[in-house]
Amino acid sequence: MQISDLNTAGAMPALEMTMRFAAQRQRLLAHNVANVNTPNFIARDVDPEAFQSVLSRAVQDRRDKTGGGFGKLEWSETAQIGRAPGDGSLRLGDTSPHGGVLRHDRNAMDLERVMQDMVENLTVFRAASDLMRRQKATLVSAISQRV
Repeated sequence: MQISDLNTAGAMPALEMTMRFAAQRQRLLAHNVANVNTPNFIARDVDPEAFQSVLSRAVQDRRDKTGGGFGKLEWSETAQIGRAPGDGSLRLGDTSPHGGVLRHDRNAMDLERVMQDMVENLTVFRAASDLMRRQKATLVSAISQRV
């Protein structure tokens, strides 16, 4: 294994993809909060389960091809999860969430639900970033021959 392969070792690609998804979703949710009082605004969100399904298939495909230890995650785009051109980040095909009571200004956003989604999303991002940070620290210790 080469040092350049360390970024695709173990759970690193899945953690990176999870962090990219959570960051993009946070932007989408923040946009909803910013427009809480905008008449006729339709709140948007993306289904985390759709992302989890894409990630699960990609991890399983990597396991089938390489035994799971190393390699990039090759994943198929869906209507909700795609690749952004250029930098390799995720493109989210948002959907309009169901539910909520239509108010007099025709804005049906449930602010409490959106805030709950933001907290859950932040928790996912923090967990993935903490795991990635720990794995990178372990690699740095191993490379520098400190035990």
